[in-house]
Amino acid sequence: MRIGELAKRVGCDVETARYYEREGLLAEPERDSSGYRSYGASHLETLQFIRHGRSLGMKLVEIRQLLDFRHHPDGDCSGVNALLDVQIVRVEEQIAAMGTLKEQLIALRGECEQRQTNRGCGIMRSLSQATQGGKCSCHRMESR
Repeated sequence: MRIGELAKRVGCDVETARYYEREGLLAEPERDSSGYRSYGASHLETLQFIRHGRSLGMKLVEIRQLLDFRHHPDGDCSGVNALLDVQIVRVEEQIAAMGTLKEQLIALRGECEQRQTNRGCGIMRSLSQATQGGKCSCHRMESR
């Protein structure tokens, strides 16, 4: 199959598949008699594996490691476990950061309870204070 079909089957852009190939995550395909790249079932499976890892928030360096583990099926899986443990911690940190962001947005939203002009809007005033070196309402909570 050609790269367009490969990408379509996996649900990604052609450029994404090409990028993974350039990065060495996806093996270079054979060329058919007319010189076109010909991707096979192993490319499809590998690209699906890469995309699944990306959907879990894994970085390309980590996916590269997972692919290496995959190519050594008789190896010890402690490396795989360690990789996932790192990803779990990263997700926990992101969740905490998103919670903080939500609190900041709620505090900022509280600056404008009723409809008025943009000039009188507390949200706009607070955001403008931050551009002038002051603390906006959403970041005042950090000093607590």
